[in-house]
Amino acid sequence: MSDSLNRFFQDAFNADQQAEQEANSFHSLSELEMANHMEVDQYDTFLLTGAVRPAADLKIKPTQGYRHDTYVDEETDTQVPVIMAAASQDKLFPLFIQLIQRLGPVVDVVLESSHANTDLGHVDLYREHIDMPVLTSILYQYEDLLLNDGCTGIAVLNPRTPQEIQFEEHKLLIVYGSPLEPYEFLLESAGLGERANMRFITEAEHVHSSSEQFARRFNELRTDLGLDGTHRNENFKEDQYDGESYGGDFYNEENYGSDSDSDSQGGLM
Repeated sequence: MSDSLNRFFQDAFNADQQAEQEANSFHSLSELEMANHMEVDQYDTFLLTGAVRPAADLKIKPTQGYRHDTYVDEETDTQVPVIMAAASQDKLFPLFIQLIQRLGPVVDVVLESSHANTDLGHVDLYREHIDMPVLTSILYQYEDLLLNDGCTGIAVLNPRTPQEIQFEEHKLLIVYGSPLEPYEFLLESAGLGERANMRFITEAEHVHSSSEQFARRFNELRTDLGLDGTHRNENFKEDQYDGESYGGDFYNEENYGSDSDSDSQGGLM
């Protein structure tokens, strides 16, 4: 389901892509201005994680809230309700844990990485049947990685429902499936209100951050989750992110270092 959902959001944002690519606000910044922009970690009351920074022109200012969307399966014409949410850093990880615990006592996990610069854009590693207490215990050990690495994402799903919670590399929370009311209650209880016109950081230019240390920690998380192989579940096909919802995806090797990539490859993972 993750790959279908990724394509859904990519298609949904394509209307904004061309305009965003024509005006890259980062290109006009000096090194000092860029460094100063990367140091900003709070907009009003919204605290950013270390994973992503918004465009320098702040066409989309990071805010807290959620909105509804609908994914339509092209093959079956089935409509599936979706919630996208953004939460301040201080609320984000606890909220993710609360959301996934609604999925049931035994779940499947997809660990997602874009650390390697490959043609695939990212790699999905799939594990079936992990007990929720075991999973949450492991996730707490890697809270810093999951919050602050712009190349790590994770999805937890119950294929028997079916429902899925994604905590993707931009640190957005995506709830996929029905019913959504219990998840809406958790979001509202955490102070996230519904906003029908809400826009997210993925819909404009933004900068990703990662590091060699995070890449090593990712491999440790992969091992602890029992994902030493590279097997993909048949529901998770290879993704080609030939476009994105933003004009530039700047990947920096070491905490927004000087090595950057202005390519628009990337995706909601």
